[in-house]
Amino acid sequence: MTDVQGTRANFGVLGPSTNTIVQPDFERMRTPGVTNHYSRIYTPDANAVSNETFMEGTLTISKNVGDAVDSVMTADIDYLVMGMSAITFYGGIEGGKKFQAEVEERSGVQISIGSLSVVEACRAYGNINKVAFVSPYFPVANEIVKGYFEESGLEVVRDHCLQCPTWTAIAKVEEHTLVDVLKQLDGDDVDALIQVGTNLSMVSLAAAAEKWLGKPVIAINTATYWHALRRYGIQDKVYGIGRLLEEF
Repeated sequence: MTDVQGTRANFGVLGPSTNTIVQPDFERMRTPGVTNHYSRIYTPDANAVSNETFMEGTLTISKNVGDAVDSVMTADIDYLVMGMSAITFYGGIEGGKKFQAEVEERSGVQISIGSLSVVEACRAYGNINKVAFVSPYFPVANEIVKGYFEESGLEVVRDHCLQCPTWTAIAKVEEHTLVDVLKQLDGDDVDALIQVGTNLSMVSLAAAAEKWLGKPVIAINTATYWHALRRYGIQDKVYGIGRLLEEF
């Protein structure tokens, strides 16, 4: 029997308990007959003041993913969407595949993860070879993200890490700061700009920036939800949030 509101799919969304951006972002992208059900991964609001504390904090989140999976699956979920990106880059392509496989085995359904979704988004746009990216992370994590992208065939020309001091501080980064960063990252040597870090609010800005920069600007929340819709077989176009959901 089909859910009377989720007539096409009930999506389970996994995100850190400190994340206040993913839930409203994904609600903007829902298509008729798809419902989102957020499951919070218990996450203390870590003080990430160094490479070491940042990594320690993200690994704490990773350890608590399983409980969030078990909780949301009691709602008869059809598909999972990962609303935390850093840990999906760890270990490169094989590490991302391992994380994905572990969640899918535990849940019995498929999941879209940020690392793979961004790469797939680049392929959907086509002719993207050189990229620059921004994150709320510390340098150690940016190096991991860079390695994942380059392993996937993308040359990283530049990157910028905001080094946000806490998980909740990520959601407080103002738009004018991100506009300045995008302008610093852009150049004739870059085919596309990418934002990672799911608690960094950039869905609307990325859509607008595509117009004034004249090139793809991929926000990880947009890419991940787009990937979930398409992988689940839903081809509906969603307008007003950038080319990815409108055209591909």
